[in-house]
Amino acid sequence: MTDTATAPVDPREILARYHERREMAVTSPKGSLALVNTQWISGDPAAPAQPIWGVPGLWSPLPKGQSGLKVTATAADNIVVDGQLVDGEAIVRGKDDPNPGEIAFSDTVTGFVIASDEGEYALRVWDANSEAIQEFGSIDAFDFDPSWIIRATFTEIEGGKAVGFEHLKDEGKTRDLVVPGEITFSKDGVDYNLAAFKAGRALQLVFSDTTNGDSTYSVGRFLFVAPNPDGTVTLDFNLAVLPPCAFSYNFNCPLPPAQNRFAVPIEAGEKNVLNKAGELLH
Repeated sequence: MTDTATAPVDPREILARYHERREMAVTSPKGSLALVNTQWISGDPAAPAQPIWGVPGLWSPLPKGQSGLKVTATAADNIVVDGQLVDGEAIVRGKDDPNPGEIAFSDTVTGFVIASDEGEYALRVWDANSEAIQEFGSIDAFDFDPSWIIRATFTEIEGGKAVGFEHLKDEGKTRDLVVPGEITFSKDGVDYNLAAFKAGRALQLVFSDTTNGDSTYSVGRFLFVAPNPDGTVTLDFNLAVLPPCAFSYNFNCPLPPAQNRFAVPIEAGEKNVLNKAGELLH
């Protein structure tokens, strides 16, 4: 039975609780502030294995078509893969495998392997006691603004449409992401047609506005939305969040496509990551 007596009804209180949950999420053992390294391992699988910064063992790519990385270590390295101490070689299956591998290096340091669109693999290293978590103070955010809650129209595109998204570290190259439909609305006499790609069961809107690099994070922000059964979608920019790369340089975030770059300030949602002194974390 739901305890409705304690459920907040004031939108400002609801937003405050949302921000509390966000701060708990980014400081969790695999939250954005815990990511301390993403290192790609590529080349000839027969070549000498490579070290990865911050963790023991030597790492090698697998033959093309196989998911994951190979680690070579001794028992003294204390690397545990899928619950087994490595003393020799072990395969760490990638996140693209139906049964991805898990790695533990210590009580606080863990890892897993991610895949690129090109079939290469990287180890991501997470530290539940990272320097960023220790220094974290808060996520700065705008006050609640009801004018940035917008009812828009979602028009599905049969089969979806590929839209090129540039990523922060890809040196201008784009990756095609499937946009399942168009989000359209008008505000203050301006018509908008936004591109949002699928993120699980939701849509992920990557956008920028004229606050970026001034009062908000320079790269842009994210908004996650779900189309309603009646073909509408609610864009509540008060729920806009900072991308993972605002918390750790080890993420490679998508950048807003041209149609998602607002020429006006959106003074709603998260602004910046602050340290305990109230200054920018990085």
